[in-house]
Amino acid sequence: MATATATATATGGCLYYSSVRRTTRSNGSVIKMQKQKVRGRGFGAIIRCKSSDCSESERRVSIQDFIGGDLLKLDLGRWLSDVEEHKALAIYTPHEGGYEGRYATRLRYQGYYFLDISARGLGDPETTLTKVHPVCPAHLGKQPIARWYFPPEVDYRLAALPPTAKGLIVWVIEAKVLSKAELQFLALLPSLRPKVRVIAECGNWRKFMWRPLKEAAGLTGLTTGEEEA
Repeated sequence: MATATATATATGGCLYYSSVRRTTRSNGSVIKMQKQKVRGRGFGAIIRCKSSDCSESERRVSIQDFIGGDLLKLDLGRWLSDVEEHKALAIYTPHEGGYEGRYATRLRYQGYYFLDISARGLGDPETTLTKVHPVCPAHLGKQPIARWYFPPEVDYRLAALPPTAKGLIVWVIEAKVLSKAELQFLALLPSLRPKVRVIAECGNWRKFMWRPLKEAAGLTGLTTGEEEA
């Protein structure tokens, strides 16, 4: 059986070298091992591998392999326009994280302030965000069970916004654990509070992508009257 491994390093548009090790095995013993140097130039070059096991996609080196895929984001303009148009978006981020910070920073540059909340332990979103809601602190099994009442999270933050603020971004982390009814309320929250925009992390994907939260919550097929009801 013949196998081949290829490694390459490059900076800028200069030449780079890579070594290809070719091993032939028969009956569990190594018969032949040789190294061969190949060379390429610039970005997008193809590492020359003589083995049939290496596909064309595995041998191709792209520009994102050298400078990082998070630096090439040409969709920030569409991101800002979609936030203003749909007012509530469901986003899907890569598992390694970090990409969403670039989009959040661009919203912050536009004058938005942020309310970061986690969907785990949120309770009823309508009660927590728009109504006076009770909170029971941990009593450790000895103290009496107490109940504290907190003001609405969204209304409290809206009242504290400076006059120059453009609005409030409610960024919901781990929104994939919410039910469809809870996602539907978050999708309708900007219609109840016009200065509020909702960004819900509804899952993961290979790259950063988004769609209207109404579409993710199943509200696209309803009329305006049915959504308000």
